[in-house]
Amino acid sequence: MNRRSLGLIGLAGLLSLTGTTALAQQDFPNRTVRIVAPLAPGGAVDILARILAERLATQYGQPVIVENRAGASGHVGAQFVARSPGDGYTLMVGTIGIHAAYASYRKLTYNPATELQPIVILGEAPNVVVVPANSPYKTFSDFLADVKANPGKINYASAGAGTSVHMVTALFELASGTRMGHIPYKGSGPALIDLMAGQVQVMFDNMSSAMPHVQGGKLRVLAVTGPRRDPRLPDVPTIAESGVPGYSGTSWFTFAAPASMPGALVDKLNQDVQRVLASPEVVARYDKLGLTYKPNTPAEAAAFFKSETVKWNRVIEAANLQLD
Repeated sequence: MNRRSLGLIGLAGLLSLTGTTALAQQDFPNRTVRIVAPLAPGGAVDILARILAERLATQYGQPVIVENRAGASGHVGAQFVARSPGDGYTLMVGTIGIHAAYASYRKLTYNPATELQPIVILGEAPNVVVVPANSPYKTFSDFLADVKANPGKINYASAGAGTSVHMVTALFELASGTRMGHIPYKGSGPALIDLMAGQVQVMFDNMSSAMPHVQGGKLRVLAVTGPRRDPRLPDVPTIAESGVPGYSGTSWFTFAAPASMPGALVDKLNQDVQRVLASPEVVARYDKLGLTYKPNTPAEAAAFFKSETVKWNRVIEAANLQLD
């Protein structure tokens, strides 16, 4: 067989493979889609995964299920997704901790930057500083004064080491020159349970998971972590205007896929999710959750990942946040 014949066979094989891939994408989905929520139930990641699952299932006419795979601040679930086939049937709701603050973990056995890719940024929100309803802290100034007077004696909860909840709190410690005890959990859900029970004193939690407990009278909100007051909480001050000038930290969430997923399928999923996020029901739900969403492409999301990684790496280095 001559070289020309081999070339024609190779070309035919490539065209056949390309045609099969295109057909598979056109047929997507034809079975159950799984969305991994890599943190425990009850937190913002879990809430967002279930919003997407319910509405994508309606859009696709196929089951879309949520699977909670908690551990290592989301990296257990994220690695599972990264190592899954890039066929669109295993996806993930991601966080700052997974996509931008992963340098805090020294022994990861996968690389989030190269093994995962963004489909879309789902939204961004300030966190809220919350304490139990019977806490002696009536204002953020009360809390700040006590933290400064008692370094290392006040414990804060987080959704896990390296998560957005941890990072915005570490940023506060760095900006204010304070030090607290860190109690990490496997998600905001279990952390909030212990906070309400008084097992820990404070939490800089995602607004979406904390506010139902504030509205239920079990938690008190002292401040918001964003650069300006939130319109949903006009009477709640920012940390910056409460004694830590220049402080600002927010949480953001993503819809992500294995890096092996073809670009055409990533673009399709981006458009499908954008339809979900544009629906009046989800817009209203986002407002209640304190989330802000701006339409974005996979390329814009990837660029955002890079800039945020630089930002949070500075915090990790300055605060010497090294985790196993």
